[in-house]
Amino acid sequence: MESILEVKDLSVYYGVIQALKGISFHVDKGEIVALIGANGAGKTTTLHTLSGLIQANAGEINYNGINLRKTPNHKIVGMGMAQVPEGRRVFAEMTVLQNLKMGAFTRSSKAEMEETLASIYKRFPRLEERKNQLAGTLSGGEQQMLAMGRALMSHPDIILMDEPSMGLSPIFVNEIFNIIEDVNKDGVTVLLVEQNAKKALSIANRAYVLETGTIVKEGDAKELLNDESIKKAYLGE
Repeated sequence: MESILEVKDLSVYYGVIQALKGISFHVDKGEIVALIGANGAGKTTTLHTLSGLIQANAGEINYNGINLRKTPNHKIVGMGMAQVPEGRRVFAEMTVLQNLKMGAFTRSSKAEMEETLASIYKRFPRLEERKNQLAGTLSGGEQQMLAMGRALMSHPDIILMDEPSMGLSPIFVNEIFNIIEDVNKDGVTVLLVEQNAKKALSIANRAYVLETGTIVKEGDAKELLNDESIKKAYLGE
């Protein structure tokens, strides 16, 4: 299978603290790959480094054969990589529609943007119902949908998702994970960072387990779901 993303020996320091200790992993086209681990394991740091929000100290990030460490972060979205940040980070004082249009700033064709917007509304009917509502007045689950819709407006090849289930009710968690699966079926590759390891492993193809900046385990997601050490550490079993 062809890799869309290859990470080799990635190291990141915050001052004297090493947050990522030479991690290597890959994501193949069309996959859902989960990064699981406890708080502080380095999961969010990994995503931020991939999207250029944090500069790596060493290692390689190859995306479709291009070295992202040499690419300015504002160009990365235009290359087909979008991120749904932890905590949703919608623009609270802007309407739902304005938020969605912000996700399309790299698109030059207005007709294409309108077409994508129509497909987002089809996927998230609630966003269309609330398109003129201020984003800050939406529920947590609706804001998560908006953050996902905004990322999809850039027509990404790969989407980096950071803790999509955080703070959501169980009903919304199921809904969000169903949407992630649907987005993936439509051809978008997904790299998923998620505290809810059971949910993440249930929809992923493969997974990597991060502990204090090191990958300690990797493999088929369904096998990891049945791994005794993973069950004890992350699945509460």
